[in-house]
Amino acid sequence: MSVDVVLAGARGHGRRHLDNIRRLQATGLVRLAGICELTPLTGEEIPDGLGTPEQSTDLGALLDATGARIAVVCTPIPTHTDLALTAAARGAHVLLEKPPAPSYAEFRRMADGVAEAGVACQIGFQSLGSHAVPVIRRLITEGAVGEVIGVGGAGAWARDEAYYRRAPWAGRRRLNGADVVDGVLTNPLAHAVATGLALLGTTRAEDVTRIETELLRANAIESDDTSCVRVRTPRGPVTVAATLCAEHPGEPYLLVHGSSGRITFWYKQDRVLLQRTGHGPEETEYGRTDLLENLVAHLDDGAELLVPPDATGAFMRVVEAVRTAPDPAPLPEDAWRPLPAEHRRIVPGIDGLVAAAADTLALYSELGASWALPNEVST
Repeated sequence: MSVDVVLAGARGHGRRHLDNIRRLQATGLVRLAGICELTPLTGEEIPDGLGTPEQSTDLGALLDATGARIAVVCTPIPTHTDLALTAAARGAHVLLEKPPAPSYAEFRRMADGVAEAGVACQIGFQSLGSHAVPVIRRLITEGAVGEVIGVGGAGAWARDEAYYRRAPWAGRRRLNGADVVDGVLTNPLAHAVATGLALLGTTRAEDVTRIETELLRANAIESDDTSCVRVRTPRGPVTVAATLCAEHPGEPYLLVHGSSGRITFWYKQDRVLLQRTGHGPEETEYGRTDLLENLVAHLDDGAELLVPPDATGAFMRVVEAVRTAPDPAPLPEDAWRPLPAEHRRIVPGIDGLVAAAADTLALYSELGASWALPNEVST
């Protein structure tokens, strides 16, 4: 029997959830029972095959009316905690879009609340559903690349001016007195941070011993668009450098550095390259488990949840470090330039710096970037 699902937030990124629910509904696994949006979707906005789900602006009322077992929450970051708890209070299990909350306090309120309600909660880091993740962990454990030195992450992406106008909270650190923290490390390239921590098996809040951040911006926004972070853990550092102002945008990746080799993981493509002493390079592509499918399997068959809240505690420590750091510094005007044809700004040389940070586990300031500031440390 299919599981009834309601979707809160069906526009913007929520359209991906709509399409995924349609895919799973076609297999008989789930049924879209309702949509929660401030403005109801038109018939044209609802993909074929989903029928005519009930619509409401009130998630609690929608859950009461439909009796849905699962709520998928893909709404503005500051609303995540309250909506997750609204669902939990009605006994509905939750798939919560990343980042799960804009502060560590809100994250704990959400995680503790859903646990107390006795419902399951899956955090939407889809990259953690990649079958490559357990394979890389096993390679590390088996010593395939020797002693692990650390993990580097590189994300060189591009976002145009319209990206920051897509919603009132886009590119904001705060809105109407509430934390948002919509920065490059905490939202668009959050997967690089969370997945890097997962590769080392250091995903819980207590695994983090120290965090260093360098937060900057080329765009006229509150939040950061060109940043790096180094997270110290007992198993080594995780350094991630990211920008939304790349000259030549490319696939983000993670590098596991070992004493006798390294592993490159292009996490959006589920592609792994193993390079080690005494062997030729080995490249493999893996499948991935959809997180909504995994949540349904957890409810029906007791499958282990891939991304429960506690598995994102270390990532949320990073969010908290970004939230409490000084506001991102604007890059000097000679450090960026407009790209009028693409309606965006680029930072010359940033692609190489991002790659170098992943390769050396160093921060921008340590790589000699003229515009970099001394790092902010959170312990």
